[in-house]
Amino acid sequence: MTSTALAEETVETVSSLPAAESPRTRRPAASPAWLGLVPFAAYIVLFLAVPTVLAIGSGFFTKDGSFTWTNVAALGDPVIINTFANSAGISLVTAVVGAVLGALVCYALLGMNPDGAVRRTVDAAAGVLAQFGGVMLAFVFIATIGIQGVVKVFLQDTFGIDIYADGTWLYELPGLILPYIYFQVPLMVITFMPALAALKPQWAEANLTLGGTRASFWLRIGIPVLAPSFLASLLLLFANAFSSYATAAALASQGSQIVPLQIRTALTSETLLGRENLAGALALGMIVVVGVVMALYSLIQRRAARWQS
Repeated sequence: MTSTALAEETVETVSSLPAAESPRTRRPAASPAWLGLVPFAAYIVLFLAVPTVLAIGSGFFTKDGSFTWTNVAALGDPVIINTFANSAGISLVTAVVGAVLGALVCYALLGMNPDGAVRRTVDAAAGVLAQFGGVMLAFVFIATIGIQGVVKVFLQDTFGIDIYADGTWLYELPGLILPYIYFQVPLMVITFMPALAALKPQWAEANLTLGGTRASFWLRIGIPVLAPSFLASLLLLFANAFSSYATAAALASQGSQIVPLQIRTALTSETLLGRENLAGALALGMIVVVGVVMALYSLIQRRAARWQS
């Protein structure tokens, strides 16, 4: 058989074989695993997406349903600007204090056995205390350092120290600082500890090999590497404090010093004519602030994840 005939026979044999399916045309079989997300998606839609849309939308309409800019324009009112400033101020103070104290706790835990009793106890306590807020937390502070609180009465009867000599600050704006720090520190421990624990021992060994010290390690390696994670945690703490309501509502029953309490006032009290949906505009302002903060948090956290992976 000549080479030409052999080539023709080979071509005919190959052409008669069934065509193999291209990898690009293959479609994976539909998996029912995504059905497990349906309850979570329904929860997000009903309790997050829908309320957010209604809150934002209501700020652009009057009580009769007519479109208006009056509610949104009220965000420029000096009283409301002062309310946002108070919320931002107390959120920033408690976030910074909580971040610093929480970072120190994380540093103290760094040298302990991850599976030891102390480390596991602190981790468990941080997870619980970070969610301990609202009326329960307010009651704890009222019972402890309130007007008739145990600590307050003890200091006054034993040492003659009256912590309310200049006014009952616990029930005013400064009184929110201590309760907020109470749940900010555990939250910082939860969010910052993984980044601190991810520092590689090889970096410290290389620093010592090159003649460095512990101080040089933290100044040249540790702090620069941990800075994005620290800033991301700080922003998360700010957003957490900025959106807190229940603790402030239980302590500061009079006045509307912060935005969540101002929203409560707008919903339950009489408002100016044409500003019946002022609460929606206030909620819109809060959503914008928290949205910007969380967007920055996402960007910083994405950069911090580069060296953690």
